[in-house]
Amino acid sequence: MGDATGDPALDVAIVVVTYKRSQLLRVLLDSITRLQTPPSWVVVVDNHSEDDTGEVIESFRERLGRRADGRDRLVHAPQEENTGGSGGFSAGVRIAYDLGAEWLWLMDDDVAVLPPAIDRLLPWTKRFQVIQGRRYNFDGSPFYWQFDFNVPLGIPNPVAKDDFGADGWLPMNTVCFEGGLFHRDVVRRIGLPDPRFFIYWDDTVYGYLASTVTRCALVDTFILRRTREIRRLDLGPRKLNGTSDMVRFHIMRNRGYMARYFRLHGDYNRFVFGLGTALTLAKELIRIATVDHSFRSGTRALVRGMRGARRIYRDRAWKPMPPLE
Repeated sequence: MGDATGDPALDVAIVVVTYKRSQLLRVLLDSITRLQTPPSWVVVVDNHSEDDTGEVIESFRERLGRRADGRDRLVHAPQEENTGGSGGFSAGVRIAYDLGAEWLWLMDDDVAVLPPAIDRLLPWTKRFQVIQGRRYNFDGSPFYWQFDFNVPLGIPNPVAKDDFGADGWLPMNTVCFEGGLFHRDVVRRIGLPDPRFFIYWDDTVYGYLASTVTRCALVDTFILRRTREIRRLDLGPRKLNGTSDMVRFHIMRNRGYMARYFRLHGDYNRFVFGLGTALTLAKELIRIATVDHSFRSGTRALVRGMRGARRIYRDRAWKPMPPLE
């Protein structure tokens, strides 16, 4: 990128969270250096990787260049402990917000940005304050993302059609931290991502909260490609990805946090949400049986997660993340 000669057309901070995946991170940072329009900042949150991640990050400082005010674009934010993707994004959004960035573009370390990504997003920022662009799968095929979230059930709509039509966008009530773009005013109003999720459902709930204060848009514009191949079962146009017992635990436990936020905004019905929990459990059991083949440990993780969700829902001391006002 070299030295900046002026302020970019879109004042955006890219916020990346990484943990022990330095080779994937290298691919992402390299793709950022190839953006046709540079970002204002690149905030990289290292969740206490204890490997060569720090060296990889610092090796890109010169290539990422400097801003018009002379400061390095790269902000390296090593953490003292692993707080999960949720904690990492919470810390990264705080840093980017305090830097004064107008837009915050969040992404995991297992994607790469396409060179014209910022230029493609720019027109949409004139219309919306929360934007989700499209991605390519590892194999180059379009990635299908479940953009329509059924709030009463607390599950994504698996059959929602991404038929964009002539307008080139669809309304959404959720986001994905794999490329979600937020205006700072939305962050100010809904607060930071909740670090208590650790992993899973954190971006779903953050997108839901964003949808309560502004119109959110999934746009028919490809901006990312996924760089990690995932074990999965092909189900025609949909895919069932493999996962771990740790993820399974958080899938069920974090429904407790989800229920608290829905209840706070008047969108919680105990019986309907309970049906959604049963459907989520059924999906995870199918995943165990068809993809992961870890029935004993997997079912134990699911049971522990459901017990954790009940404790969260009954916690009288629980409070939501506060707005940044």
